[in-house]
Amino acid sequence: MDQTAQSRLVAGKATPRGRFPHVVRAGDFLFVSGTSSRRPNNTFVGAEADGFGTANVDIREQTRAVIENIRDILRAEGADLSNLVEVTAFLVNMNDFGGYNEVYGEYFDETGPTRTTVAVHQLPHPLLAIEIKAIAYAPRAGEGNA
Repeated sequence: MDQTAQSRLVAGKATPRGRFPHVVRAGDFLFVSGTSSRRPNNTFVGAEADGFGTANVDIREQTRAVIENIRDILRAEGADLSNLVEVTAFLVNMNDFGGYNEVYGEYFDETGPTRTTVAVHQLPHPLLAIEIKAIAYAPRAGEGNA
């Protein structure tokens, strides 16, 4: 079995804002890079700024979009959210924890992945309130676990 790590960009997802892939497969594990609510056209789900630059960010909408972006990335590798074993979430404002936690609970329960949530000073764009990185266990189809 080839154990070489394989990186890839996923079609239909926002282009990374640096030189890194959406996901890396290393054996039976998938490592998903930090993922936001950014769309392929560089707009953000759950965020807008008015003509004066005042931002309005909805943590629930952003959290949902981030988790669904991760789901799409995993599906491109033949996996799904049920394959996640660990997630790390980065919140710009811990006052958003309640809304983030509420939406997270729509996708996962106590049998889901382990989780760490940390506060960060800022993310790569001022309209981002959350970013999540993840690890999934997803053996390739047809490969035994002997």
